[in-house]
Amino acid sequence: MIHFFDFSHDAVAALARADAARALQEDVGAGDLTAALIDPTRRARAHILAREAAIICGTPWVQATLQQLDPGVRLRWRVQEGQRCAPDQVVLEMEGLARALLTAERSALNFLQLLSAVATKTASYVQAVQGVPGKHAQIVDTRKTLPGLRLAQKYAVRTGGGTNHRIGLFDAVLIKENHIAAAGGIRAVLQRAATLAPTAKFVEIEVETLAQLAEALNAGATMVLLDNMNLIMLREAVQINAGRAILEASGGVNLSTVCDIAATGVDQISMGALTKDVKAIDFSMRFSSDIT
Repeated sequence: MIHFFDFSHDAVAALARADAARALQEDVGAGDLTAALIDPTRRARAHILAREAAIICGTPWVQATLQQLDPGVRLRWRVQEGQRCAPDQVVLEMEGLARALLTAERSALNFLQLLSAVATKTASYVQAVQGVPGKHAQIVDTRKTLPGLRLAQKYAVRTGGGTNHRIGLFDAVLIKENHIAAAGGIRAVLQRAATLAPTAKFVEIEVETLAQLAEALNAGATMVLLDNMNLIMLREAVQINAGRAILEASGGVNLSTVCDIAATGVDQISMGALTKDVKAIDFSMRFSSDIT
């Protein structure tokens, strides 16, 4: 699937700087009253420790947060972006102004724990479906993201080996049950989509029954979301489709069901859980010594 955001190095760095600026404004406001107790000239060394195994994700956000408070901070990543860390492993060593390290601590860790959690969870699903014989279904994200951090979370999905769905309402068409009802039916809404959304990256329609699938295919659908279909229905849907459209399965997906869903032959499996139901990875920052 095409990715619709430029996740190049420069674009991600710019995104991280913007996210970090908002996070620091939210946390620091007019100033860090506690860090003000520290001599502003004092320098220190610190490190971030992983308390559990994970895929590291969010290093641009950690770097942007620290650099906005101390442009001269020195960072040494012991575990690189996308690599796995072990419990009790040091993932980052840093040296800079003590005040800046203290003020940045929570925001930097918030980014690292969230994005690493998304990447780690995504990787677990990607690895699971790779064990299924035949075609490997793509693991796809949704718009169920934290407000203001959608692009960061979708970046984390990619870091974990997953695939991005549409970024928002602006770049692709996803026709759901209420759209179909409001437009007057499947054929009518697909005809309007072809007329009114020629610049969309894709047009996808959601169906809940095999009859709706057949109707959508006969109306020219090229991408279909199979909503909450059981395994028998998914297998039948793949047979009915016969390769005409991209089929995406959604609903009831977890690590105990994803392999069976992938084995039906669908092209994609989407789930909001990749970005919505994540448990933060446990990281902590520890100061080691003053150096001035």
